[in-house]
Amino acid sequence: MSQKPSIPQGTRDFLPEVMLRRERIFSTIRSVFRAYGYVPIETPSMEKLSVLTGKYGEEGDKLLFKILNNGDFLKDATALDDYQKLSFQICERALRYDLTVPFARFVVMHQHELSFPFKRYQIQPVWRGDRPGKGRYREFYQCDADVVGSDSLLYEAEFLAIFDEALSRLGIPAFSILLNNRKVLAGYAELAGAPDQLVNICTAIDKLDKIGEAGVREELSQRGISGGASDTIFRILSFEGSNQARLDYLQAAFEGVPIGLEGVAELRETLRLRAFLPVYKGQVEISLSLARGLDYYTGAIYEVKAHHVQIGSICGGGRYADLTGVFGVPGLSGVGISFGADRIYDVMEALELFTQDQTAPVQAMFVNFGGGAMEASLRALAGLRSSGIAAELYPDAAKLKKQFAYADKQRIPFLVMIGEDEVVAGVCQLKDMRSGEQRTLPVPDLAEALR
Repeated sequence: MSQKPSIPQGTRDFLPEVMLRRERIFSTIRSVFRAYGYVPIETPSMEKLSVLTGKYGEEGDKLLFKILNNGDFLKDATALDDYQKLSFQICERALRYDLTVPFARFVVMHQHELSFPFKRYQIQPVWRGDRPGKGRYREFYQCDADVVGSDSLLYEAEFLAIFDEALSRLGIPAFSILLNNRKVLAGYAELAGAPDQLVNICTAIDKLDKIGEAGVREELSQRGISGGASDTIFRILSFEGSNQARLDYLQAAFEGVPIGLEGVAELRETLRLRAFLPVYKGQVEISLSLARGLDYYTGAIYEVKAHHVQIGSICGGGRYADLTGVFGVPGLSGVGISFGADRIYDVMEALELFTQDQTAPVQAMFVNFGGGAMEASLRALAGLRSSGIAAELYPDAAKLKKQFAYADKQRIPFLVMIGEDEVVAGVCQLKDMRSGEQRTLPVPDLAEALR
C-alpha cells in the first residue's frame, strides 16, 4: 500500500520561485552586514541539552525539540514518572531554539581565537515546538548580527543604520525603527515605587499593542502593582512629541532617578551618532512604550515595523550586559539584532515588491533548432555564462510552441533564437517575452544587450 507523502506540521517546502525571493532577502541582508564589518559563523543544528535548558524561561524550555539518545536510550532511565528528569536521562541533545545562546557558547569556546570586539552574523534555521499558526512555524530562519566585547554606543547607532539600509535596499517603502532603553524602563519602575517589579512591568507593557491599556492595567494589577503605580507609568507612555521632546520629557520626569537618566543619556548619544551615518527610508522613533519582554536586555532595545501592512514587528534586538556569564566568562557586554526573514517576505509579497526579473531562474533561454544551429547556440550560451548571465538551451529541437510555453512557465524574460540563417549571418534574434518586441543583433553583442 502506497503512503501519501507529507511533512511535519509547522514546516514548509519552498518552490524555486519562493526560494529565489528568499535568497534575495538573505543576500541583501548579508551584503549589508558585511559592509559594516560583520563576519559569518555557523553553529551546529543541535546543541547539548544542558547548553539550551534554562536560557529561555520555563515556557521556552517546554518548546525545545529534544533528540533521543542513540541505541537503547531507556536502559539507564530511572525517573519514568518525572518528565523533566526523564528528558535529561534519555535526551542529551536538542535542536537549537535560537542563534543567541549557541553564539554565547561559541564565544566562550573560541575566545582565545577571536579578536574583540567580535562582530558576527549568522543566517541559519532554528526550531521551536510551538503550536503552528499563521506566521508561526516550528522551523524558520533567523538572520542575526551581534557584536560582543564592547560597551560603545557606536554599535547601537550602526544597527539603526543597518536596519535602515537593508530594508530600504529590499524596496520596503516606509517603516519605523523603534528605539528605547531598558534603563528608561527601569526608571518607570522606580517612579512607580516598584523597582523590584521591572520584569513584570516590561512583560505587561510589551503586550500594549495586543491587549490595550485596560488589559495592561489589569495584568499589572494581577502582578501586585497598584493603580497609582499604573497611573504613573501610563502618564509617561501617553506623552506625544518629537524624539527630542520625548527625551526632554523623560529627562525632567527622571529627576532624582539615576538609572532613568542614564538611559536617556544613552538614547541621546545613540541618535547623535546615527546622524553621521547614511539615512534611507526608515524613520527612527523613540518609543516610550517599547519594552520587549526578554529579561536579558540591559540597554538599548529595538523593534522595526513596516507601514501599510498589519503584521507586527519584522526585526528586533537589544543590548545585553553579560552574554557569556552563564558559561563561565562574565562581563562580556554585547548588542545584537535579528531580521525576521519570514515576516519581511510577507511584507514584500503584500506590497508586490517581487518583480518577475528577480524571480526568474535564468535571464535568457536559447531556442533549440537542432543540428548546426544548436551547436552555434551552445557557443553563444557559453559566452553569456562566462559574462555572468544565467542562461540555458532547451534540451530538444521540439516544436516552437512547446519551447515557448516552457520559457513562459519558467518566467524567463528573454528568448534567443539562432537558426540556420542566423548562423550564416553571425546574428541572433532576441525576443522580449514581456513586451513581445523582437530584434536582430550580432551574437557578440548579446551579453551587453541582456545586461
